[in-house]
Amino acid sequence: VAAKRKPDGPAGRPRKRVKRAPSAAEPDAKPGAKPGPEGAGQAEYSIPPPVSQGKWKNKERVLIFSSRGINFRTRHLMQDLRTLMPHSKADTKMDRKDQLFVINEACEMKNCNKCIFFEAKKKQDLYMWLSNTPQGPSAKFLVQNIHTLAELKMTGNCLRGSRPLLSFDPTFDKEPHYALLKELFIQIFSTPRYHPKSQPFVDHVFTFTITDERIWFRNYQIIEEDASLVEIGPRFVLNLIKIFQGSFGGATLYENPHYQSPNMHRRLIRLSVAAKFREKEQVKEVQKIKKKGGKVLIGEDPTEVVFETPAEEKPVEIQLVKPESKPIVKDKKKPRKIQRKKQKKLFRTEA
Repeated sequence: VAAKRKPDGPAGRPRKRVKRAPSAAEPDAKPGAKPGPEGAGQAEYSIPPPVSQGKWKNKERVLIFSSRGINFRTRHLMQDLRTLMPHSKADTKMDRKDQLFVINEACEMKNCNKCIFFEAKKKQDLYMWLSNTPQGPSAKFLVQNIHTLAELKMTGNCLRGSRPLLSFDPTFDKEPHYALLKELFIQIFSTPRYHPKSQPFVDHVFTFTITDERIWFRNYQIIEEDASLVEIGPRFVLNLIKIFQGSFGGATLYENPHYQSPNMHRRLIRLSVAAKFREKEQVKEVQKIKKKGGKVLIGEDPTEVVFETPAEEKPVEIQLVKPESKPIVKDKKKPRKIQRKKQKKLFRTEA
């Protein structure tokens, strides 16, 4: 009879060895080395160091959301900004009846100190608010010419969560209101260093260019082979309206004198079309008046009779006798045709 095996006896199963990292006393240990005999001090695996060794000090968080009534293009633009900014947070759509200062409370609940808010009006006009909550300042823009990441023209591609370079036009350093906007853009769009959701790579550029009194936003990928740029998207144009001292309100620090509201722009277009229509109608009326009252009666021309020759006068003859009537000539071929028809009928009946 086989004897019972004890776990501590020589016939018992050997215990599994615990994997441990190489210590300071074992400098010769290599990662991936096979375990040797007991007491050799070799480890099977080594733990790689973390990606970022620094400390996450800049705790900037951006809340990106919108009001109700936005279209599909605005929704895609908002989603693209959330994708490109790993330090962003999302929230539900805000009701249009609520006041704008309620956004400060939403940012406080979400633990965010910056905010990008898209406000839609009349289902066709889009406004963007950039704010430093809750103290301020804040800026209001009209968003135009929106193109998203999903469009086929944007052929570039970058790593998700990578840190962007910010490129600004030299005009931002000349005007005081542009300098304020530059600092606001830097704090909102730049990814904080050592952010947990970000990657330690720089492979795309955010450019802010001022042309035609507007700010043009572009996103380019940096290609390592030839150091050229390929546009990724999204792209849009910001038309500055006002800069406020507080967050979503307060005293007005700057108002754009070149700004024209979309309602006024559409009104001017309608007026120009109506003016063209009225001009055409006036031209038609002038032509009608010319046709009616423009006829001038010209007197008799004495030179018209120069080439006229008088016809010879024939003597008048009065006929007293009735003229003779012409003789009636009968058609000789007609009776022959009748005879032929009768013969054909007889021939058909006999047959």
